[in-house]
Amino acid sequence: MRKPKITVIGGGTGIPVILKSLRREDVAITAVVTVADDGGSSGELRSAMQLTPPGDLRNVLVAMSDMPKLYEQVFQYRFQEGDGALAGHPLGNLIIAGMAEMQGSTYNAMQLLTKFFHVTGKIYPASESPLTLHAVFQDGHEVVGESSIAGYEGMIDHVYVTNTYNDDKPKASRKVVDAILESDMIVLGPGSLFTSILPNLVIPEIKQALLETKAEVAYVCNIMTQHGETEHFSDADHVAVLNRHLGQDVIDTVLVNIDQVPQEYMENNKFDEYLVQVDHDFEGLRRECKRVISSNFLRLEKGGAFHHGDLVVEELMNLVRSKRP
Repeated sequence: MRKPKITVIGGGTGIPVILKSLRREDVAITAVVTVADDGGSSGELRSAMQLTPPGDLRNVLVAMSDMPKLYEQVFQYRFQEGDGALAGHPLGNLIIAGMAEMQGSTYNAMQLLTKFFHVTGKIYPASESPLTLHAVFQDGHEVVGESSIAGYEGMIDHVYVTNTYNDDKPKASRKVVDAILESDMIVLGPGSLFTSILPNLVIPEIKQALLETKAEVAYVCNIMTQHGETEHFSDADHVAVLNRHLGQDVIDTVLVNIDQVPQEYMENNKFDEYLVQVDHDFEGLRRECKRVISSNFLRLEKGGAFHHGDLVVEELMNLVRSKRP
């Protein structure tokens, strides 16, 4: 039998956790990575070179590669304050940017780098053009730019993307639509709902492919609410926002962590983006999706509350095996 095909869609620090564990399974992996980041090193390089931001692609590349630990440390090294124009830039971002200039696009650069670093699977930027994220709040105010969204006080109603440097309609990268349509499973997240996951899904071609695919669509729900994005959200609220942006109930399965983050841990660590643990609304979840998998997926590390990749992937693999003939 052929390997199950699993496509993971998202960005930030969330999906690398899943991809790192998934690459140890006998599956064909495709990662579709957001290109709407306009902050930090990625934002500077994107603005200077008009390329798709490299930061999320860098983290995915490391997660899916068998590169030795030393190579990873070199690739992830971030120049220190006081290093002039290089300050704050991870070396890997500069390598991806340089390769993009050599190869004519970030898409081409990533295809070469996946071979260079012996990546298990395929990595595609969601679009071959940098995108600008727009957030429309419930009071009608609109914020332009992913890095600016958390700074506005209010509840987000919806988001959409535009091409950053021209007026063309945003398009999916080549092969992304085919990957979605040919998958046995689509995994959304984990990651920031409005700034890591949805910027991919509101690209018209990707949205349409998700509506048409026969793949199982699984969403790994965030453990913590996020400042400026999902304050006071339950797990059902997260899924409702995804389904609303897609235009119908697309999410088949939701994975929910039920392990409690210790209060002492939260008090002793500064969660710069986090607020509180996501509330559970299992009745609401049953209205929004077909299946809920609730288990202990929590991993406490470096002052943060993350998903335990191996435990999440174990459930995903059980699900994909049960769906195959």
